Amino acid sequence: MAEANRGSLTSWIVIGLGVIVAAVGWLFVTGLFGAGLIGFGLALIVLGIIDLFRPMVKT
Repeated sequence: MAEANRGSLTSWIVIGLGVIVAAVGWLFVTGLFGAGLIGFGLALIVLGIIDLFRPMVKT
């Protein structure tokens, strides 16, 4: 795998994990714990998107 794509792949994995966590909180868990899961999943999605736009550092 190319080094340039590694950061992008990590970002997409974080976004996908956020979608899964938010969906589980939305569909299967009720109450405050479900709301917490939705919030955590949305935070993962936002952080993954922000990471996509971060400039790559080449060493």
